Amino acid sequence: MTKQASFTIEPEPVDSPDAQEALGEYVAELDRRFPGGFDTSRAAPPAKSDFVPPAGVFLVVRVDGRVLGCGALRTAPGGIGEIRRMWIAPELRGRGAGRALLGELEEQARRLGCERVRLDTAAELREARGLYDSAGYREIPAYNDNEYARHWYEKALA
Repeated sequence: MTKQASFTIEPEPVDSPDAQEALGEYVAELDRRFPGGFDTSRAAPPAKSDFVPPAGVFLVVRVDGRVLGCGALRTAPGGIGEIRRMWIAPELRGRGAGRALLGELEEQARRLGCERVRLDTAAELREARGLYDSAGYREIPAYNDNEYARHWYEKALA
């Protein structure tokens, strides 16, 4: 668990009410920000077991008990972890929560034996791309067929 002065980051079962609330807010924001909206029916959701150790983990960010962020990690063959569903509520942005969440996801990846992590993001999510660039991620060729992704990143874990 990571605890900052104003927020906490801790594992949460992906099917819990708090996790589902965070995922709902994540989807709602993408739906608002993407020009054509965000259609969750176009891709099969990851299996719940993808986000349970040792296959992965789901993290929730809270402020005074309120859910204001989330992020997930799932492992893949070859020592690769994939970061998914990373979201911070607009009211919490700019306070270090996104960087802390990314760091905790990377730490979880190390604990699960990953040597590197990957993620994808949409062109509209400029803040996220800035975070990934500043955190040492480098753009790589597409590694999946996510129709919303326009940028794919990877980072080696020391």
